[in-house]
Amino acid sequence: MPSVYWWRLLLSALFICAVILDLDAQEQRNALGRVIKLKKSKLTNSANKEPRTVTVRPRKKTTPAAQEHTILTQVLNRGKFRRVGETISVHTGDTLELRCRGKPVQWSIPPYLEEDDDGRLRIVQHERYGLLRLTNTTGADTGEYGCYPMYCEDSDCRREYHRAVKVFVFFPDPQELFVPSADYYEGIQLRTNWPTVLPCQVTSPKAKVTLHREFPPVEVLVDGREISFDVKKGFTIHRPQPHHAGALYCVASLGSLRQSSTKYMLIYVNYPLAPPAPVIKASSSSVVVGENLHISCTVMGEREVMVEFSWEYPGQQIGRPPYTQESVTSVRGEAARQQSQSVLLVDECERRRPGVYTCTAHNLQGAKSVSTSVKVVLKPNRSLSWSAKKELFLRILYTFKYK
Repeated sequence: MPSVYWWRLLLSALFICAVILDLDAQEQRNALGRVIKLKKSKLTNSANKEPRTVTVRPRKKTTPAAQEHTILTQVLNRGKFRRVGETISVHTGDTLELRCRGKPVQWSIPPYLEEDDDGRLRIVQHERYGLLRLTNTTGADTGEYGCYPMYCEDSDCRREYHRAVKVFVFFPDPQELFVPSADYYEGIQLRTNWPTVLPCQVTSPKAKVTLHREFPPVEVLVDGREISFDVKKGFTIHRPQPHHAGALYCVASLGSLRQSSTKYMLIYVNYPLAPPAPVIKASSSSVVVGENLHISCTVMGEREVMVEFSWEYPGQQIGRPPYTQESVTSVRGEAARQQSQSVLLVDECERRRPGVYTCTAHNLQGAKSVSTSVKVVLKPNRSLSWSAKKELFLRILYTFKYK
């Protein structure tokens, strides 16, 4: 009995040790699994995470001229400066001196000085500003003076028109109320679609200016809408009409002095709104040798708008002259429109006359060409059939038999 008891006790002790060892091994396996899972999750997160991007904004390249405002000043006596407005007045004989901040700058001057300044004009570019100096001034120097800052990249420079500064300078002349002109008459075209300016420019902003017609001798009404006056430009006819045509001139008065300007010969032209749109049509696309061919070129346009036609055709290179008929007719039901047409006449077409015929229509806005092709074929060979010949022979015999 004691031996059985000890065997049972030994087996129980071994069983308990085995259970303890099994639990310890299972705990170690669980801990290792947690460590592997944690590392795997870290690797997955680092792999899924997108790389961080950094946006670098380019720096704007600025120049000193782009950072500064354009300032135009007048240099007065004793080193004084005055910022100019839209207009200034300088006594004739005095010196005009203007400064424009910027490096570099360009100047615009009246056309009279561009043609010949007699050495009186001097333009200098300093470190931070440009200088314009005009000496021994006269009433003819009246006009617009402008300063344009320049934007430069290496040796390529261009004007910055949006930053330009301009001033209109008057040089009042006690003897000349108008800017002198070498022309006694000046022709000006009145266009229906464009304002017309009568440049009767005065030398003093205080002069009173009126507009007159030479025949009949009357003063023209200036209402500010149809015709307006600007002391810096002259009179503007905003919507020219046929009744504005004729000889006109300006009269300026200041104190006891009264003078007339150059006479302007206004010629009215009904200016088209667009280039012509010709349509070409041949009497036939295929003609037989010896037949006549007519090709018409038609333009629909505004009334009283002149349209000119020119042709290119086969045989022109060898000196064959064109024969055309041109006409202008009103469009029924449309009083403001007309039809202009040119017809090219080709008599007795020859075998060498096929090809392309081109019509070009011209007006004051431009030109446009259209073309058409014409074939010239031989006369068909009309030989009689055997039955027709037999019938004709029998008729001839019958005629001789009973004659």
